[in-house]
Amino acid sequence: MLAGLLFLSAAHARAAEDAFPTVAAAYAVETDGVLLWAGNVHRPLPPASLTKIMTALLVLERGELDAVVRVSAAAAAETGARIGLHTGDTMRVRDLLTAALLRSANDACHALADWHAGDQARFVARMNLRAQALGLTATHFANACGHDAPRHQASARDLVVLARTALRLPEFARLVGLREARIATADRARSFELRNTNALLGRLPGAAGVKSGFTSRAGKCILALARRDGHEVLLVLLNAPDRWWDAHGLAEAAFAHLSRR
Repeated sequence: MLAGLLFLSAAHARAAEDAFPTVAAAYAVETDGVLLWAGNVHRPLPPASLTKIMTALLVLERGELDAVVRVSAAAAAETGARIGLHTGDTMRVRDLLTAALLRSANDACHALADWHAGDQARFVARMNLRAQALGLTATHFANACGHDAPRHQASARDLVVLARTALRLPEFARLVGLREARIATADRARSFELRNTNALLGRLPGAAGVKSGFTSRAGKCILALARRDGHEVLLVLLNAPDRWWDAHGLAEAAFAHLSRR
């Protein structure tokens, strides 16, 4: 879809507020913290597992990463992406967080919500309070993990703000940049090999995170960060059929734009 993107003239790129209207239902590209290209940036859309950025933010802001969590029946019964936790398993918070961010594991995500607030409903209330505090006016969460649900939504603009907030936390920035990791239950009885669902890591030069997601309503989503030569590109694509190709092309185009300044 972005064939020939790098040959786009600099003048055209600067003139177009929405330079690439076909890449996604909504998108935003920032260079060094300044919005470069965007389309439907304030439109509320299902964010799929980009939701887990907020879950991770709340968990990290609480701290206690070495606390031990007992997995509830509700967490063990989660659907979609999961690592296969069993009811009664014990896991350290940091390991659950690693599974939620790298593997996008819904069972680990739900267990974190239970630990943080007692149950998912109360955790979701905290997510929405934090969204309000951050000024995420187009965002409302209905669950901790990103399942499709009425009014579970966020805008590209809000997700950029959320990502930048989370990336200020060193542990979040470290985790989302990992290509793989190994975790285990607290008693070491079972271990899990994790590979990051973000396919840009190791393929896009300078890629440093952040999170991918997919559901039937949200489509394919990606929030990606890359750094080169002292510059930074942060982009989000919501409902992007060719997310990996287009995210790669947009990042390259953004770095090319920076080099021409």
